[in-house]
Amino acid sequence: TFYVIAVYFGAVGIKNTRYSIGAMLLADLVGIITAILLCYLFFGGSV
Repeated sequence: TFYVIAVYFGAVGIKNTRYSIGAMLLADLVGIITAILLCYLFFGGSV
C-alpha cells in the first residue's frame, strides 16, 4: 500500500493522498480477511 503511494503517486505528481490512504488500507484489510476466510473454507477449518 505505502509502496504504491510513494512510487505511483510520486510518478504522477499527486501530493494530496488524504482519502486514498484510508481506502487502500481498508482494501488491504478486506483482502486479508477474505484470504483468511477462503483458507478456512478450502482447507477444512470451520469459520
